[in-house]
Amino acid sequence: MPALKLDRRAFLRGAGGAALALPLLDAMGAEVTATPPKRFCALYTANGMSLPRAEHGLDEWSWFPRAEKDGRFVFGKSTEPLAPFREKLSFLGGLHHPSGPKADPHVCSDMWLTGAPLHEPKPGTYNSVGLDQVVALHTRQFCRQPSLVLSIDAGTGFLSRTGTISYSVEGRPIPAENNPRRVFDRLFRGDGASLAAQRTELQRRIKLVDAVAENARALGRQLGQSDRERMDQYLTSLNEVEARLIAAERWADVPLKKQDSSHLNLSATNEGEPAEYYRNMFDLIALAFDADITRSVAFMLNREDGMGISDTFPLKLGLSQTHHSLSHAGDKPGQLAFARYDLFLSQQVAHFLRRLTEYRDRTGPVLDNTIVLFGSGASTTHNPRNLPTLVAGGTAMGLRHGTYWRGTDARMSNAYLSILRAMGINAESFADSTGALTGSIFRS
Repeated sequence: MPALKLDRRAFLRGAGGAALALPLLDAMGAEVTATPPKRFCALYTANGMSLPRAEHGLDEWSWFPRAEKDGRFVFGKSTEPLAPFREKLSFLGGLHHPSGPKADPHVCSDMWLTGAPLHEPKPGTYNSVGLDQVVALHTRQFCRQPSLVLSIDAGTGFLSRTGTISYSVEGRPIPAENNPRRVFDRLFRGDGASLAAQRTELQRRIKLVDAVAENARALGRQLGQSDRERMDQYLTSLNEVEARLIAAERWADVPLKKQDSSHLNLSATNEGEPAEYYRNMFDLIALAFDADITRSVAFMLNREDGMGISDTFPLKLGLSQTHHSLSHAGDKPGQLAFARYDLFLSQQVAHFLRRLTEYRDRTGPVLDNTIVLFGSGASTTHNPRNLPTLVAGGTAMGLRHGTYWRGTDARMSNAYLSILRAMGINAESFADSTGALTGSIFRS
């Protein structure tokens, strides 16, 4: 029997017009098997990180490491969940955008991925292309979705209080998606019929994996052993994620029991359990990377200045104030609570890194071929210098990890230029860069 040859953008068809995107398989030919994909994911949190004042005696709760042992940095309590990935990540200190101190402090999320030159004084009119979109321009020919733009709040927000960190080549904000179901459908379903029609046909939420099961088995009989194992892993992971989405959606139409809410602040917005939401979104990103549906992702975990759903997440977790209020806390209890929210975020990022370690390229974990940038556009209380920055993954792309690198007033755009070059994108410059970030975690 002649060898099966699949197109790298092939879909598996099933009941009711369902169409499932396939993962990368050997049957797709040398173009797929020769070189593992190189991926980029930017994760942004607003309001900075907790860097407690010395007089409070909370050094062990600093987001940036403040201690060393045997010549190696010691993780602070707020970043301890990331410790299992020590050899796969690094902290970068002393970075800033030169335009940051000149700007309204609330636009730091706008310029985080762009290093906006501030040519215009009016907020929302000055921006330039974001790092994630430069990556997308150079990788779009390899995958179904040029980029995936996510946010805790959908859309773009307004002016300087944007709900996205992604900006087009024209410097315009790219609308973000925040609904896990819509993200799932966009990534994994085919485009033959409308999503509404698909849902009706699929018996009000039959799982996509179930809908294509028969044809998946038929395809499996034509695949080689390694491809069969990869399909099994892919379908199992996809099934798990969609099952969680379906379980969450079942509650959407169930009316709430009437409660006395006179003692509650009903202006606060809490939608669901924070950890479950973040982990669903991270699992979707990991699946999309594993299937090579996209190679560029930007995910805004929080919005600046007390805006959006996530500002009340600390209250949901039992902390004393909202996220923005905690970032302004000057007393010891407030700074400790701020650090405890950093701990929560570190737990979510650690979950994501774990997923990227579990999924495998042919040469090793997906994480080794993925650069994950995690940070904020301010250090503390809207300070645009010494931006909290963590880079994980990319060890197969030349990154050297396990360090806390500290620059002297170094440009963030230089770090971004280094990321582009690690991605195999031979850019001469990025934004206001003056050259690659030499002497750091990036290969010179």
